[in-house]
Amino acid sequence: MTAMKNTFTFIDLFAGIGGFKMALSNNGGRCIKYSEINKDAIDSYCKNYDESPSNNLGDITKIKQLPTHDVLTAGVPCQSWSIAGKNLGFDDDRGQLWNDTIYLLKKSQPKAFIFENVKGLADPRNKESFLYILNRIKEAGYYAKHFIINSYDYGVPQNRKRVFIVGFRNKTYSDKFQLPKPFKSKIKLSDILDVKLPDVETGTQKDLFGNVNMSRQMSLSSKNGFNDYFLFNDLRNGQSTIHSWDIIETSDRQKEICLLLLKNRRKSQYGILDGNPLSLEQFKTLDDSITQKELSSLVELGILKEEEYRFEINDFTEQELTSDESELLSREHNACLIIVDLKTFRPFKVKKIPIKDTLESLKGKGIIKCSEIRYDFKNSKISSGLFGVNRVFLPTSDVFPTLVASDTNDYVTLTHLNKENHEKYKKDFLEKIYFSENYRKITKEEACAIQGFPKDFKLPESRVRWMKLVGNSVSVSVIDMLAKAIINTGIFEENEVSENQKVKSKTKLVFTRNTGVSVAELS
Repeated sequence: MTAMKNTFTFIDLFAGIGGFKMALSNNGGRCIKYSEINKDAIDSYCKNYDESPSNNLGDITKIKQLPTHDVLTAGVPCQSWSIAGKNLGFDDDRGQLWNDTIYLLKKSQPKAFIFENVKGLADPRNKESFLYILNRIKEAGYYAKHFIINSYDYGVPQNRKRVFIVGFRNKTYSDKFQLPKPFKSKIKLSDILDVKLPDVETGTQKDLFGNVNMSRQMSLSSKNGFNDYFLFNDLRNGQSTIHSWDIIETSDRQKEICLLLLKNRRKSQYGILDGNPLSLEQFKTLDDSITQKELSSLVELGILKEEEYRFEINDFTEQELTSDESELLSREHNACLIIVDLKTFRPFKVKKIPIKDTLESLKGKGIIKCSEIRYDFKNSKISSGLFGVNRVFLPTSDVFPTLVASDTNDYVTLTHLNKENHEKYKKDFLEKIYFSENYRKITKEEACAIQGFPKDFKLPESRVRWMKLVGNSVSVSVIDMLAKAIINTGIFEENEVSENQKVKSKTKLVFTRNTGVSVAELS
């Protein structure tokens, strides 16, 4: 098909609310078909783009053939590779959707494609799976490049790192494709919040030590050495970290014990995790004056929690056990079970064995008995924060964190704070913002803008529903940048001759949906 200059057709797989569609349409693209199964996403897609439901191809696993098109786009579901998920990769059914996507790519042979997924797909732990995906794309007849792109670098105030795979059927255009340099002029959070910042934020302020620090993503202001958000958790420490003992009334002695745990729980001598609970005996090796009563008082305040860490195994018969119980006891080590070994054992995750319930069942049968109690912070998940708050961002912040489908405990305040020194800065924040409840979650309109959609974009009224849609979307500005980069290769300016048509193939490859190339025969 001959395409007019800078015009092209595309098919939008895993369409969501149309981040790909909006960007590609704004660059001369015409959407032929889309594929989506979520009702809210379909409704929003049709309302915002005046799209017909009849153009929806539906469940990708049931699509046999795609209409002829120039560009294929797909934001393949990411939970299998996400840190927020269970990192099961192809062991998760959603991970298998990559096979369906590449199968349709091979069958339809568009000129180019753009695929998107979470950064975790390219992490070292998923190296084998990522190479498998790239190899299948190559076997499908495409020259592909992959990039980790932060949305903040290309037009929105969001720290959103994603993997993008861009591929071409013709190597000539793949060689011409270049990713533009990050934009010099950045949109800031204050632009989205529509807040006028005081002129004092010009770079003349310095931190407590008289230093002006360089900017770090989502941590330090580009104007001074002070953090532009406050982090609520008990697992990390810093000048702008709010701990539960800053909120709950505690004595100096109780604060000392909490800080002792905070400083030592990440040491390898206490376990294999990034943060490990400590027993009373281990506390005493750090400060021999610590008593059981003191630890129990912090448990009563809701700052610490007791954890059953080690279990001794009594005599038992196989007939007493369920299949899950038998699996757990097969991890026997020195006649005991250690909770951290069970929770980090991947086969248990894959089989979805309920560790806590299974241990309770074994205890009830008298097969195991707890032999060691340890103490950890009650709020031991960083992303959950404290008392429903994870982070509060000031309007001076350059960026907002990644929007996710499940929403987060991240908030914004429209109040500006002067930063004389770190101690006063934290004190003013607690008094003027936190205890005064002078903070809120971002609105639907702000969430849309943070993802590059217009503020009047039509979405469901329910926060849970619209946040799921916005959080699952691609950032429109990033796709806009990629679309322009593809167009700049000249791929749509003339008849494209496939590399496969230039050189007569001597083999015939049989490409299957689930396993890629399975048979090679002489033609």
